[in-house]
Amino acid sequence: MEFLSAYIDIFIFSVLGVMSVFSVAFVIERIVFFANCDTSKYTDLNELELDATRNLTALSVIGTNAPYVGLLGTVVGVIVTFYNMGLTGDFETTTIMSGLSIALKATALGLCVAIPTLAFYSFCLRAADKKIAKFKKDNGIK
Repeated sequence: MEFLSAYIDIFIFSVLGVMSVFSVAFVIERIVFFANCDTSKYTDLNELELDATRNLTALSVIGTNAPYVGLLGTVVGVIVTFYNMGLTGDFETTTIMSGLSIALKATALGLCVAIPTLAFYSFCLRAADKKIAKFKKDNGIK
């Protein structure tokens, strides 16, 4: 239990940090792609669809799983808090509240990663749909 107590925050924050770095990288890559995408250069709809939707699955996975990673940190933090209270017999309000507030920061960070990631995922999905629709219109595909 000492190991969890010492390293759970570092582990959870590291995982969420890596998730956010990947999310930012994928979003930047998609923004650059959509800004420079010329549908007239494509001859095949499937090729355009593959290019337009690249990395969207990764954004979706990051956005939907970040809150769960944060929640895992919170649950483990609560378990550690109650375990330590049981060992020491210290049931003072300050001990409980400080342990729980530290645990809840993991959930907050998970939400801070998930909300913008899912917003950018929706933006990128819409941009991909628009590029595909433009290609279909320009090439008479229904």
